[in-house]
Amino acid sequence: MAQGIKDKFFSKKVLRSYIYILVGSFLFAVGDVMFVNPYRLAPGGTYGLANVFNSLWQWKISYYALCMDIPLLLIGTWVLGPRFGAKTVISTLLISGFVWILESTWGYMPVIHEGLIANPAKGQLPFVPDYFLNTLVAGLIYGVSIGLIFKSGATSGGSDIISMILNKYTHFSLGTLTLIVDSTITLSTLIAFGEFRLPIYSIFLIFIESKVIDMVVDGIKTYKTLFIISQEYDAVKEVILNDLERGATCIEGIGMYKGKERQIIYTTVSRSEFVRLKNEIKDIDPDAFINVIDSSEILGYGFKSIKEN
Repeated sequence: MAQGIKDKFFSKKVLRSYIYILVGSFLFAVGDVMFVNPYRLAPGGTYGLANVFNSLWQWKISYYALCMDIPLLLIGTWVLGPRFGAKTVISTLLISGFVWILESTWGYMPVIHEGLIANPAKGQLPFVPDYFLNTLVAGLIYGVSIGLIFKSGATSGGSDIISMILNKYTHFSLGTLTLIVDSTITLSTLIAFGEFRLPIYSIFLIFIESKVIDMVVDGIKTYKTLFIISQEYDAVKEVILNDLERGATCIEGIGMYKGKERQIIYTTVSRSEFVRLKNEIKDIDPDAFINVIDSSEILGYGFKSIKEN
């Protein structure tokens, strides 16, 4: 029994998930300290608020974040139950540790800038900023880091816990509440610094981050799932089975307008195969009906094995 538990704990899947947490936590710290904080951005979450506090009152970002994250984890566990798990706690501590190391060694100087300002003593930022490029890179780093943490089975914790608690006692959806909480944190930059561009760039960062997270967690949508209705059913079937060497399923249906029986071909192909198939169907039956759906992940024979997933 003990050996079985040990083997499960040190399995490739478990080790890979903790590598994701480690790498994701480090990348998050890099994005926060080197890209987000120097530009006084606040892309939601407790670290967004910690960056605002750090710019106003010189105390370490990691200290501010821990002062918010630990109580939120405790309150969340008390109100919602122990749904966060050890991985979220480990991720929270690792991010805080990496942020502390970077802000203690690197400081808060930006990586991306257009040169130093001649006289930074007048209360100006000590560099010439490049907001667009910095926001783009920060969004990419944040997206990869949080995507890896999500992929490990952990959550980002922080302000998400506030959304979960509010969701329990209100009728608003979790997505709406998360948007409200993060938007409030983002708008805090306008209140704190009086610059309209800061919340705008923060929202832009969140948008890029969300797209990259989807790519990391679900993969790039390279497969197309097709529903095909054609008068030339047999000819289309031959192209799929013989030319593309793909499988397909026939679904019997009835057209609503004329009440005629229809044979619907259901199949999934790669992006390049879809282009070939579409051109073939255009020659075979120009009046065919094709419904195309992007598929982020396909499991089963001919694609990714369910066992590997």
